[in-house]
Amino acid sequence: MEILGLLYGTVLLRPYVFIFLAFYLAIAVLHMGWARTFMFTIVAYLIAFMAEYSSTRNGFPFGFYTYIDATRGEELWIANVPFMDSLSFTFLSFISYMMALLFWSPLVKNGLDMRIVEKGSIKYSHRVMLTAALLFMSLDVVIDPVAFRGDRWFLGQIYFYQEEGEYFNIPLTNFAGWFIVGAAILYSFSWLDKRLDLNRRGKREVPYQAYFAPALYFGVLAFNLAVTLYIGEYLLAACGMTLTLGILSVFIYKIR
Repeated sequence: MEILGLLYGTVLLRPYVFIFLAFYLAIAVLHMGWARTFMFTIVAYLIAFMAEYSSTRNGFPFGFYTYIDATRGEELWIANVPFMDSLSFTFLSFISYMMALLFWSPLVKNGLDMRIVEKGSIKYSHRVMLTAALLFMSLDVVIDPVAFRGDRWFLGQIYFYQEEGEYFNIPLTNFAGWFIVGAAILYSFSWLDKRLDLNRRGKREVPYQAYFAPALYFGVLAFNLAVTLYIGEYLLAACGMTLTLGILSVFIYKIR
């Protein structure tokens, strides 16, 4: 019962994380089926948790930071890491992967409908994996500075870095760490996906399917940019909008 109470508290404290998670599960199940979605979620969570556990102790790969345990007893923690934080890596890495797949794969269009033509030589390629890791890191360029200022919105102050960073108080090592972790998640999943005989017939084709993951990707960015504007960090918002518009322009160029 205590675990259930902590899970309930986790949802109440971070409702937006679980809204994004629900959309991720719906999109991933349509794209990969339940078995492969479950595998991706477990792989992403475990790698993210190990990276965070390591960083809070020795500074690798994100830089040395500490979670403030003010909510311990109100939400679920695994060791010294809030459960919801590592969980967010699952949907952020997946939508980054789907964006990269869209950028590099052939597309089939019928009016406004658009589908990705998946080819093994492309979906498991280094260019897709590294592009996805870069897109994954780009999300954090927008997310982390506003999360760091959580005491000015409903997130609350949840962590601090040992030393002041170069980009709006965030150290550049953090972004390098996100690239490394994103690549580790995607390479690990692709390695397992090629070797495990999971049910691939679970994939479903629905109209406009290729737009779903990009919609969630830009939705995450829009949410964080809106919060950035709300707390009055206009220079930070301008930097985030410039990055977002750059990625959006590539997306529009590709689908046109």
